[in-house]
Amino acid sequence: MTPEANHVLEKVRDLIDEVRPTCLWYLREDYYPETVAQALRVLDAVERHGDLSAFRRAAELRIWLSHPSSAQSADS
Repeated sequence: MTPEANHVLEKVRDLIDEVRPTCLWYLREDYYPETVAQALRVLDAVERHGDLSAFRRAAELRIWLSHPSSAQSADS
């Protein structure tokens, strides 16, 4: 995983902490995504069940996670 993806996953964790009581209450208190795929699933749940502010933040993070990194192709 790229450093950029790790940074975005940290932002996803921050968002989870903020919205867990209102729209992610069903997740274990110690659950945080460890992969991009897991983070995308959580962001989907936030977009579906969160308020407008949470929706916008989740959508922005989704964009960052969905961008392919050129760092991997540079090794080729």
